[in-house]
Amino acid sequence: MSNSSLLFFWRTRTRSLGLDLIIRRSGFCTNNIKNTNKKAPPPLDFTQIQISRLPTVIIIGRPNVGKSALFNRLIRRREALVYNTPDDHVTRDIREGVAKLGHLRFRVLDSAGLEAEATSGSILHRTASFTANVLSSSHSLLFLTDARAGLHPLDLEVGKWLRKNAPQVKPILVMNKSESLFDANDSLASAANEMSRLGFGDPIAISAETGLGMHDLHLSLKPVLEDHLLRLLNDESAQENSCGDETSSTEVDESKLPLQLAIVGRPNVGKSTLLNALLQEDRVLVGPEAGLTRDAIRTQFEFQGRTIYLVDTAGWLQRTKQEKGAASLSIMQSRKSLLRAHVIALVLDADEIINARRSMKHAEVVIARRAVEEGRGLVVIVNKMDLLRGKNQSSSYEKLMEAVPQEIQTIIPQVTGIPVLFISALEGRGRTTVLHQVIDTYEKWCSRLSTARLNRWLQKVMSRHSWKDQAAQPKIKYFTQVKARPPTFVAFVRGKTQLSDTDIRFLTKSLKDDFDLGGIPIRIMQRFIPKKDGSGSSKSSPSIGRVAERIKSDKRRRGELVE
Repeated sequence: MSNSSLLFFWRTRTRSLGLDLIIRRSGFCTNNIKNTNKKAPPPLDFTQIQISRLPTVIIIGRPNVGKSALFNRLIRRREALVYNTPDDHVTRDIREGVAKLGHLRFRVLDSAGLEAEATSGSILHRTASFTANVLSSSHSLLFLTDARAGLHPLDLEVGKWLRKNAPQVKPILVMNKSESLFDANDSLASAANEMSRLGFGDPIAISAETGLGMHDLHLSLKPVLEDHLLRLLNDESAQENSCGDETSSTEVDESKLPLQLAIVGRPNVGKSTLLNALLQEDRVLVGPEAGLTRDAIRTQFEFQGRTIYLVDTAGWLQRTKQEKGAASLSIMQSRKSLLRAHVIALVLDADEIINARRSMKHAEVVIARRAVEEGRGLVVIVNKMDLLRGKNQSSSYEKLMEAVPQEIQTIIPQVTGIPVLFISALEGRGRTTVLHQVIDTYEKWCSRLSTARLNRWLQKVMSRHSWKDQAAQPKIKYFTQVKARPPTFVAFVRGKTQLSDTDIRFLTKSLKDDFDLGGIPIRIMQRFIPKKDGSGSSKSSPSIGRVAERIKSDKRRRGELVE
């Protein structure tokens, strides 16, 4: 074994005693080892920095080396799709998350696999162009390889691609899937020697699946990220902006909290194009191919001082026996994104509506009803209006604007006033209209009404309701809102007569009309107040006191996610 191989093997197997490795990667001079009595400076606090100002680290490599697995390991959640596909590539878009590695915090980007043989215009060629654009704004780069497979010809091609497209960024060479090479047969040392031919220094042996080697990765990233943070802290204007944002975010109401918006719909209706239009940049891959998006891409942006988390999901499909592998995982991830969102933007295809003479197909009806059942705000967006040019434009527009809202109201009768917008994401028309409508729906979804105001309203609304049998009319003694997001109310009814479904619908419609709550689901529950007994005491207090607790338990049983 060569001296360099012995040195690398010794450093890897004895991390706790690898003083030389720690000193070299930390940037300290060996002459400073004598000053052991000096107290080390405290680590910089990355948690006090806004997410948008954190340093960015991108993961690069050929397909199927474990980039998404490392991404999930760093963000400590299973967000990126991971599936063993030797003949296909799961990741296609740039996925972003906040990584936590020791005391370090940074934005980590998961990229698509790079292939030098990708033909011009193909999906692989377009993903490589996306990756090259993101590299210019990254502060560090992890070049991921597969220790089990050894040095692959594609790894050499990726190395050449990096030297051409990112000469300003020094890659950190990482060998993934190294857990099986830690043995006494020098297999790890030989793999490291082979990978060093890439010309990016000694590799770091890790295992994204088991978490092996994360300490060494932390030591390699630490000087780069701390240098960026020090430069940021020395910038007085950046520091003032950061402090100002933090002080303003502590005194906001519920409706000013970050908004979670999910874009859903069938494949190839323009969801990714809409996301790029809202962000005003090419953030995700678009094209004529159906099912192009696989991961649920989550990104953050600001609009008129409000933080919006935007999620572009894969095309919503019904899971069948034919849907396996990455396609099946994409469907499951889309459904989870719908549960996490506050507002759902359901995208329809205007051209398909004109040709089929119906607004929504079965899959879109399922999405809309699921959103309402889960208590989410719903906004319907009719996209691709630019395709109606030349097809008797005036009559087509009028038919769409009249037929689509009526059909949606018929399909989802329990929610009235669902907003319907007509846009062209490809041309960027309707961007501000969509954002204003989403924010308006979100504020209604977060609205709270005082009990005094509700009971004054109740006296008026009960007097104008025509009861079939005045004797059997339920007596609502108390009406209050117990929860927002979505607005949930409780009617306390005295006696044995309960509110019928017709009464509930009447109260729901009156709430929406009188308090401008149209377009969002409203829930009304009823609780009974027993009559007073002979001693004059009432048993209503325990019932009233347990209402909030019952509602919380009901919410947990439904699995509802309220953020």
